[in-house]
Amino acid sequence: MEMWVLDGIRLILGTLILLYASYTDIKTRHASNILWIIMGAAGAVLLVVQYLQGGFPNLWYLVFIPVIIILMYALFQLRLIFGGADAKAMMALAILVPVVPQMNGVPLWPSLLPWSWVIFANSVLLFLIIPLSLVVYNAVKHNLSFPYAFLGYKMNINEAKTKFVWPLEKLVDGKRRFSRMPDDYDETKYLQQFEDAGINEVWVTPKIPFMVPLLAGFLTAFFLGDLISALIFAFH
Repeated sequence: MEMWVLDGIRLILGTLILLYASYTDIKTRHASNILWIIMGAAGAVLLVVQYLQGGFPNLWYLVFIPVIIILMYALFQLRLIFGGADAKAMMALAILVPVVPQMNGVPLWPSLLPWSWVIFANSVLLFLIIPLSLVVYNAVKHNLSFPYAFLGYKMNINEAKTKFVWPLEKLVDGKRRFSRMPDDYDETKYLQQFEDAGINEVWVTPKIPFMVPLLAGFLTAFFLGDLISALIFAFH
């Protein structure tokens, strides 16, 4: 079997699973564990097939599979990755796409890094577009209060109770203060404090599902490649 066929299977499988996970993450902020079991198991089978055909350009890339898995677990425990599904998705991707895909001229910008890390890095880079979009949105609404404008938008308290959002403010001695995500994740408590104080509108930040930029990072990695390395070389 040609290597581009195996990578084509990886592309189709990864896209379908991440697309479905993005849909459920947007609707319910949840992605089923079975998706990552399927992705990891299929990735393992593809690795065996590729190994039997002698298709690995560098076996050292396989060493990074457990490294990436351990790293993602550590990032989740440190709360640098907030969603368990996000960490599990990256663990499964470490098995599915450990090496640079070889698909007739793509990706355009290869990398020496493990390809699952390239996917993650692309996703984080694309995720940074969101704060810029929020600033534009708040500028249109004439709500350019910083740092709030980079992180969220104003919303009615009653509406906030029904949306996937965290409050960016809290009341301290009756005064509004900037607040990061509550450690206890109990956004209802914080919103109720404002309502009890007669405040009808509060700055909130959306619970943006990382699965969406992860899908974008996956596709850009396959067709474009390592975006961060490409940007660094472009500026030099």
